[in-house]
Amino acid sequence: MTRTPRAGLKERLSYRFDRFMERGTVALIAGLFVVSLLIIAGVVLVMILVRGDDGNDPIQLTWMAMMRTLDAGTMGGDTGTPGYLLGMLAVTLGGIFVISTLIGILSNGLQDRLAALRKGRSRVLEQDHVLILGWSQQVFAVISELIEAGAGRRLTAIVVLADRDRVVCRSGRPTSLTDLLIANPDEARAIVVLQPEGEDPDVDVLKTILAVTGRPDRRAEPYRIVAEVRDEASASIARLIAGDEVHLLMADDLVSRIIAQTCRQSGLSAVYLELLDFAGDEFHIADLPELAGSTFGDAVSLVTGGIAAGIVRDGRAQLCPPPSEPIRPGDRLVVLAEDHGSARVGSGLQAVERDAIVTAVVREAATERTLLLGWNRHGPAIIRELDEYVAPGSEVIAVSPLPRVVVEAGEIAGLRNLRAEGRLGNTTSRPMLDDLGVGSYDHVVVLCESDDREPEMADARTLLTLLHLRDIGAAAGRRFSIVSEMLDERDRELAEVAQADDFIVSARVLSLLLAQIAETPELADVFRDLFDADGAEVYLRDMAGYVAMEREIGFATLQAAAQARGEVALGYRIAARANDKAAAYGVALNPGQESRMTFAAGDRVVVLAER
Repeated sequence: MTRTPRAGLKERLSYRFDRFMERGTVALIAGLFVVSLLIIAGVVLVMILVRGDDGNDPIQLTWMAMMRTLDAGTMGGDTGTPGYLLGMLAVTLGGIFVISTLIGILSNGLQDRLAALRKGRSRVLEQDHVLILGWSQQVFAVISELIEAGAGRRLTAIVVLADRDRVVCRSGRPTSLTDLLIANPDEARAIVVLQPEGEDPDVDVLKTILAVTGRPDRRAEPYRIVAEVRDEASASIARLIAGDEVHLLMADDLVSRIIAQTCRQSGLSAVYLELLDFAGDEFHIADLPELAGSTFGDAVSLVTGGIAAGIVRDGRAQLCPPPSEPIRPGDRLVVLAEDHGSARVGSGLQAVERDAIVTAVVREAATERTLLLGWNRHGPAIIRELDEYVAPGSEVIAVSPLPRVVVEAGEIAGLRNLRAEGRLGNTTSRPMLDDLGVGSYDHVVVLCESDDREPEMADARTLLTLLHLRDIGAAAGRRFSIVSEMLDERDRELAEVAQADDFIVSARVLSLLLAQIAETPELADVFRDLFDADGAEVYLRDMAGYVAMEREIGFATLQAAAQARGEVALGYRIAARANDKAAAYGVALNPGQESRMTFAAGDRVVVLAER
């Protein structure tokens, strides 16, 4: 057995020096003080031994040496023997070294202290604040929306606890019980848990939820926690940990459903952003007890300042109930309004122009062809979601340079209406796109390859594909709907030059949902119904199937036309403004029952409806 050799004197001294240096700024200053004393004592001793003291006693020599150590200019007027002058020069040179080192130590120590203060390690003393745990690119959008949502409050505080040295109020690990106390979660109005960046972010989300709810000294009142997870298995564990205290967003399912719904309806992404963004009209829960005893259809006609969109009963939300559904005492309404409290009961019904309402025409659903360019983990869920909407005999072709697309797209079990196929190909290649016959498809979806490429490269490939698709459409003289998934909101702005119909920035959509639920937890059930294929959903339908074209009508008439079909009209989209960003891409929600508008061919009515 080989024995470790004994450390020599040099190694032991080196080790002790390293240990001393690790003790920090105070220890270094003390060390410099000792070095200064040794320099002064050594020089004074040498001068006494060589009798070069020019009659000065040891105490006087020590004082002069110390002054020259602290101020190099002091020796400028020195006179005396060569030995005395050399001694003072030695002391001065040593002093220059000591003072320079001292300044460096103090400067570094101060910088380290300021950096620690910037990170924030003191306990937060705010109350009724919103606490964000974790860090991802979504944090900026979440903070922006929470500020917009709290515009009506006198003071709104947002505290971020994350292990990143960025624009952070408090620095720490959200999964650490000690660090968590810094953010004062017991006084928080709501807690938002963000998914960190990494291969398995759900693990950190679950640990954070456990750290918040499992603390032995936690508050007695329930927390309001909003978190996003990727799969149902993680959601089940989160509910086991926190029960009713946590409201979960199934991130992958939501993004997949939104993409699947949007690809079949041009402009739907603009409607969703209007519904979810606090800057415009969004869903609120309103107490309107004077409507008890009325029907939901009456509520749609009577509510002003907002649009009645559903009923909340016994903690459960139902969007777009039948017009004959009675409103019971204790029921609350889901309303689309600009602010909480904007919706109220009007004094009477608005006039409806019955002769402008068009009789509904039922058309048989036609088969659809969908092309998926690019592939990521959302691909199989998008195909399964499309299968819920399309007519039997429809097909979807998925193309990607990633070899796994052939297996993952071609072997999706349980499809009833779709035939799915996966093909290997470079989606940024113009010859390959030409061979696919893009113009023969009803819908085109461009997915970013976020699982296998860096975000910037994934978005860049999406942009190249979009440019090719628009050029193909222009050459063929045919416009087909394109939905593209982007990772960065800034890339969406750049991609608008490609004139794609819809952009889905998944991180932004999820951020908007997190902020909405953090402010109003009851909306979790509303959005669950909204994005579920079995519930009421948002549709953009041909205006010509509801009211007469080229005739000025009131929005109350459009609402009545929708109610006759068991739907709720939320607004409309003007085709002539579809490419105007300043006009919200033509989308107008909650225009007011008294507003009047003349619609033209191509305009759409935005409705909540069951399929």
